[in-house]
Amino acid sequence: MNGYIETFLQSVMGTLDWTWNSITFQVPWYTNYFWGLIAISLVVWGLEIAFPWRKNQRIIRKDFWLDTFYMFFNFFIFAIAISGVYSLMTRFFAGAGISEKSLALIDISAWPMVVQLLVFFIVLDFVQWITHVGLHRFPVLWEFHKVHHSVAEMGFAAHLRYHWMENILYKPLKTFGVMVLGGFEPEQAYIVHFVAISIGHLNHANIKLTYGPLKYIFNNPVMHLWHHVYHLPEGTKHGINYGISLSLWDYLFGTASIPNPDDGEIKLGFPGVESFPTGFAGQSTHGFTRSSKKQAKVAGPSKV
Repeated sequence: MNGYIETFLQSVMGTLDWTWNSITFQVPWYTNYFWGLIAISLVVWGLEIAFPWRKNQRIIRKDFWLDTFYMFFNFFIFAIAISGVYSLMTRFFAGAGISEKSLALIDISAWPMVVQLLVFFIVLDFVQWITHVGLHRFPVLWEFHKVHHSVAEMGFAAHLRYHWMENILYKPLKTFGVMVLGGFEPEQAYIVHFVAISIGHLNHANIKLTYGPLKYIFNNPVMHLWHHVYHLPEGTKHGINYGISLSLWDYLFGTASIPNPDDGEIKLGFPGVESFPTGFAGQSTHGFTRSSKKQAKVAGPSKV
């Protein structure tokens, strides 16, 4: 038992030290996730201000500060708290004889670094796409995901407004994706991290971008705005446009839909969002309360 406690504490303190070192510029700038997030946010926010799609939307839009808090909570504060749990899980599986090598389907370590990073990016994005589909299709998971869909006005910071339970769902599956690749995570993985953050910020920004023919590969603000639509297009049941960084999966699996690419004023949310908690505390406990559990049983995402 002492060994597990020590593992937990070491992981939490290690993550805390890493976060503090990032804040105080004690890690290389190109791997500094803290200031990197701030830099990307400022650049995309500047693009929103300079080239707004929805002209009447305020620069400091509705829930701007709530979403900004979510960015740092989900990426840093919660990461510190949960890192110990992930370390315990790793130790438990190692004790059960489950290792990176035992789950590996392919070893990419000998491939050129550019190819490694590309495969790493594609595999992780596909894992997240499948997880995202599950968040919409399973009523219990949808109750947690409603936090992200409670955004009333889209802006870059809405990218990281999500229930802390999503961290618990995404992280193990992303880790599994890495283990399938021989447990290999390139030293340059920070490139994939920053590319994904940039695409995610842009997808939620108040900017009209489609990337032309590349829209069939990369997710974009126009496509993702329709993912947040209040009323789903006729004929769709659970959701549309589930892509995280890549739109490719939605076009391949028939979940892509952009009824009117010129309409940036569509109503966002879901039926019932009017009574959804508006503060961080209420949103963070949603999904565990008796009323939200009751909703999950009678009205899953198919009703959205």
